Amino acid sequence: MADNKLYELLGVSRNATDTDLKKAYRKLAKEFHPDKNPDAGEKFKEISFAYEVLSNPEKREVYDRHGLDGIKEGGGGGGFGGASMFEDLFGGFFGFPGMGGGSGMGRGRRRGEDTHHPLRVTLEDLYNGKTAKLQLSKTVVCKKCNGMGGKSGANQRCKKCNGRGVQVQLRQLGPGMVQQLQSICSECHGEGEVIREKDRCPECNGKKVCNETKILEVHVDKGMKDGQRIPFRGEGDQQPGIEPGDVIIVLQQKEHEIFTRKGEDLVMEHSIPLTDALCGFKFNLKHLDGRDLVIHSKPGEVIEPGKLKMVTQEGMPRYRNPFEKGNLYINFNVTFPENNFATPDQLKDLEALLPPRPRTEIPTGEHVEEVNLVEFDNSRGFGGGGGHRMEAYHDDDEDEDGHGHPRMQCQHQ
Repeated sequence: MADNKLYELLGVSRNATDTDLKKAYRKLAKEFHPDKNPDAGEKFKEISFAYEVLSNPEKREVYDRHGLDGIKEGGGGGGFGGASMFEDLFGGFFGFPGMGGGSGMGRGRRRGEDTHHPLRVTLEDLYNGKTAKLQLSKTVVCKKCNGMGGKSGANQRCKKCNGRGVQVQLRQLGPGMVQQLQSICSECHGEGEVIREKDRCPECNGKKVCNETKILEVHVDKGMKDGQRIPFRGEGDQQPGIEPGDVIIVLQQKEHEIFTRKGEDLVMEHSIPLTDALCGFKFNLKHLDGRDLVIHSKPGEVIEPGKLKMVTQEGMPRYRNPFEKGNLYINFNVTFPENNFATPDQLKDLEALLPPRPRTEIPTGEHVEEVNLVEFDNSRGFGGGGGHRMEAYHDDDEDEDGHGHPRMQCQHQ
């Protein structure tokens, strides 16, 4: 009885054309791809394996004539199992059920790896949006040989690895202890096949792929953030029989000299003199889109050191909704004038304008002493004080009498 397992996996008849196979595979791949259906990973591998066999005329002929069981070495056994001629032909894809787990190092991967590229952007770029052109070098399937590497039928099974794509080495660790090591075959580079030198494609020299430079236009939308990823589907390196991976652009924001971004909000610091803090101010701020914002305080409003004020709707635009913006927060620092900035008469005039001092009762008497403030000596730190002098006095009292003579010590019995 003919083996129809692979045809049943794709839902086609044994007489299906290449077009029928391709349509069936694309439909099922979309339905069971791990990106859309994470629980269908094994099903997706089986579908990919079936399509790999049936889309290759030589492999399909062997399958139609012998089935999966009939081509195993030594016959016998069911399913897809065994280290067999079948594995030599088809490379042990994905550890297909019953195939002993597969090595995963032959022609196993059905999708290439993603390629990540950083893109440095300024805060202005993320505020206004921009389009950047990025030049990438990648491998593409050779067009001259259609990824065959040479003439049709020129591929031969690699003798070094017997077509498995991997080499197995045994290492003696001790009495009765053996370690098995697997490595990619150095002769066929994991392909399982080699091409005679005279039959190699002159364009790719039998490598099946060529290098190509491509320009990608990266659209940085308003409101994007540091670390955000911009994918280009299927633009990764190409390999025959493998779905190319994605090129993923990762945004890296440069530090801004004025603004710090907090989500959709912007934060900045601004220093004003004491006069502005007491009497009001106006100052100009150049925003990220080139606008001049004239920021002013309300009449009579006193700005304290460390005061945080807000300008609404002047933060970052929201991603995919750029007409809505966050807020701009300004943390004010107040700079005070230097000492002796005014005469005593001017200080009296200034004091008359300021709120009255709080009334403080000053005590009098012989136990009251007035002291002066001096600058803090940071080199000595806290706790230094006059401690050394006090210790010296303390030592003198213990060792000498009042006339500078050594003090007599009492001897205890």
